[in-house]
Amino acid sequence: MKKTVLAILALAAVTAVSAQQQSSEGHSGTAAISESANLPVVRIGNNDLIGVTVYDAPELTRTLRVSQEGDIHLPMVKQTIHAAGLYPADLEKAITTALIGENVLVDPVVTVSIVEYQSHPITVVGSVRTPTTFQAIGDVTLLDAISRAGGIGENAGTEILVSRQELGSDGKSTPLVQRIPIRSLLDGSDPSLNIHLQGGEEIRVPEAGRVYVVGQVKHPGSYYIADGRESSVLKALANSEGLDSHPGSEAFIYRQEGGTGGKNEIRVDLKKILNRKSPDVALEANDILYIPHSTARANAARIAEIAIPISALIAIALLRTY
Repeated sequence: MKKTVLAILALAAVTAVSAQQQSSEGHSGTAAISESANLPVVRIGNNDLIGVTVYDAPELTRTLRVSQEGDIHLPMVKQTIHAAGLYPADLEKAITTALIGENVLVDPVVTVSIVEYQSHPITVVGSVRTPTTFQAIGDVTLLDAISRAGGIGENAGTEILVSRQELGSDGKSTPLVQRIPIRSLLDGSDPSLNIHLQGGEEIRVPEAGRVYVVGQVKHPGSYYIADGRESSVLKALANSEGLDSHPGSEAFIYRQEGGTGGKNEIRVDLKKILNRKSPDVALEANDILYIPHSTARANAARIAEIAIPISALIAIALLRTY
């Protein structure tokens, strides 16, 4: 008797599981769309993946990728349906109109959902810990984007550049770059700096400027100007761990001229600076501080006249740094 009861219960369990599997398999397409239709509602864009459900019409129920032109194509519908720029509710009306207009269905019930966004990318590059690109889904702020990139890098400069395309009243888009000071953003002193992002922005965190130290120092190389603070000859010497043996009494600063590609040579009385008989000399980003050997001829110190271009000195400094 017990064996008979157990056999009946086992048969009932198998039948229930089988019926449940058949039911789920018969509606797998619709279920897949329904489960993924939980993304925030924003305007549809090119390359987005959308789910179209037409009630009692499984041949029309499917997921579709919006084309580069912003259109979608439905089976049995000759015309293309423009989707980019529409909200899902608006696209539902457009699909309904197309199905009725081409006599595919008399009174269709259409539902559109967003399965995957691909049209709202935000890119974070530059001096961040993990450069990344992600989709702007929901409420995304500048701090959110920086957090997704792992935070600001150690060698970041003083500001963040946010680039986007601004749509004018004439319908044309123009590039817009917004500069955000890093310190004020992070300390929250000005909440308006934590701007809201819509997608399509590139967030760039430029590196801090460098100065290059070559010649008679213990560790030639390139050194960042941290937190936007000024550098100087004495600071550069400290970063390079001081003078090497037999430095000259003079040093030379080589500075690029803005936009012209030329270079200026600035003579520095190094001996007087070290003896506090002359004020320290400020250095700017990309300056090269060259300290010649004491036995070098005076005119040999002029890098502009010898066969060592500034780019080569920078390369040497970088190699020594790394």
